[in-house]
Amino acid sequence: MAAERFAPDRTGAGPGAAVPPGTRVYAVGDSHGCAQLLGALHAAILEDSAAADARAAPAERRVVVYLGDYIDRGPDSRGLLEMLIAEPLPGFETVHLMGNHDLFMRQFLDGEDVTAIWMMNGGAATLRSYGVDPGALHRMGGATGRLRAELEARLPAAHREFLSDLRLNHVEGGYFFAHAGIRPGVPLEAQDAHDLVWIREPFLSSEADHGKVVVHGHTPAQAPEVRANRIGIDTGACYGGRLTALVLENDGRRFLQA
Repeated sequence: MAAERFAPDRTGAGPGAAVPPGTRVYAVGDSHGCAQLLGALHAAILEDSAAADARAAPAERRVVVYLGDYIDRGPDSRGLLEMLIAEPLPGFETVHLMGNHDLFMRQFLDGEDVTAIWMMNGGAATLRSYGVDPGALHRMGGATGRLRAELEARLPAAHREFLSDLRLNHVEGGYFFAHAGIRPGVPLEAQDAHDLVWIREPFLSSEADHGKVVVHGHTPAQAPEVRANRIGIDTGACYGGRLTALVLENDGRRFLQA
């Protein structure tokens, strides 16, 4: 699967944001069980990094930040988690952030009452990827405990640990990374966990200076959204769109897509 490279439309992109010298960051948008697309994007990242190193002084740090929503809706949530766990990009520091869909699965496994809303938001596809029949919930009269036990029996320990270790945010220089965004007017260090994984408005329409440019996913669009205070890179991979990575080096920005 071919990958594309392009520079952002800098209209309203905002001056001054940069990552630390010697660092190159790849931020990956919502992958939602699209393991094939993620594999293609990983290949594009490795190719891009090698080409960038050949053009100029090699980066001292290479960081890949995944913005969350690894599961649900797409065809292979299990395979995608296994790829992230077992096949990390060589030579890269790796940061895995938590999306609201990943939180659903963690809450379900922890016994919280999220089964109905998780199933309505793509959780059935995740269960099927682990060999669990989501229709059993209805045939057994809503026996959530049995369904949870079946998933736990098929869930590798490394996958459960991965979900438990997901982070809420990450900072690189003038950029703040979170799955959904931030609450305008609240200091970045004081953001609420619920907002970081769930917020849309008033974040999306805010023109406020947040102190750093917020890089986020969560709200799909046909193309990356570059604003003065935020960059959105959920481009609807699970809906037939592309899987996008934002590349940051010094004060430059570009995109890769698979």
